Amino acid sequence: RQHFDFGGRDVASWFPGHMAKGLRQMRASLRRADCLIECTIILLSGIHIPLSGRNPVLQEVLGIRPHVLVLNKMDLADPNRKPVSARAARAGWLAGWLGVCRSEVPAVPLPIVPLVAKLVDDGPRYHRAESTEYSILVIGVPNVGKSSLINSLRRLHLKKGKATAVGGEPGVTKAVLTRIQVCEKPLMYLVDTPGVLPPRLGDMETGMKLALCGAIRDHLVGEDIMADYLLYALNKQQQFGYVQRYRLAEACDAIEPVLRHVALARGRTQKVKVLTGTGNVNVTTLDYSAAAYEFLRDFRAGRLGRVTLD
Repeated sequence: RQHFDFGGRDVASWFPGHMAKGLRQMRASLRRADCLIECTIILLSGIHIPLSGRNPVLQEVLGIRPHVLVLNKMDLADPNRKPVSARAARAGWLAGWLGVCRSEVPAVPLPIVPLVAKLVDDGPRYHRAESTEYSILVIGVPNVGKSSLINSLRRLHLKKGKATAVGGEPGVTKAVLTRIQVCEKPLMYLVDTPGVLPPRLGDMETGMKLALCGAIRDHLVGEDIMADYLLYALNKQQQFGYVQRYRLAEACDAIEPVLRHVALARGRTQKVKVLTGTGNVNVTTLDYSAAAYEFLRDFRAGRLGRVTLD
């Protein structure tokens, strides 16, 4: 397929009330922030969308404060697609420094804390000149690993456990939380924030990529169309890992044969009642909805290969 038919669906207006509230709280918290760490998706659950994974509304909120952009989970990205940095530069990404966290978030191999301290020390403190501590706001769209980043920095610098809840679905953090200490020397606090999408997404392609990443809850979009778009995207990128995983004879454009093989391989069946002339009969059939969810989960876990969509 050269084009994907969305069938008149629209997820562009999905903007829950807690996101609007979170955005207002973030704006209020900026006065106390020395620096911003923006998490975006280099690869979240197998999907590489460094452009679609950013919220232009948050970029407006950034103002002139020091800004660190963390590209999350890069180790699962497609190593053969290299234009990311050039496109990022054209899009005006780099306000300070480009950081990369591997999908094994607790490792945090790059010196984020020293970098943030240097950026803040090299610029004005914005009403906080008398303070010797650092207060950092962590922002980003839903489900990009903001809470995981905070927890991993605490483990790295303070040897302490997690201080904020982490979840595989959007919406775990629904309010701007209290400050969380992540380092003693220098004394640094990070503030977790709720993931916020733009009030209106630019197009269906962007919305679908965000949904595949888990930034929009599956049921709001529909696992069926998400699985179909995923197949279209994989074929478009010539990523045929699904053929081997589900033991297909060859790649195909239609989603039904793929889901049939997924259902058979995973034992996803359901019992349905069939009305016959002699009464109701329970018939076991393949559960295509469950198979679509399995297909999405395999992709998000990187089991279908290293894929870049942007």
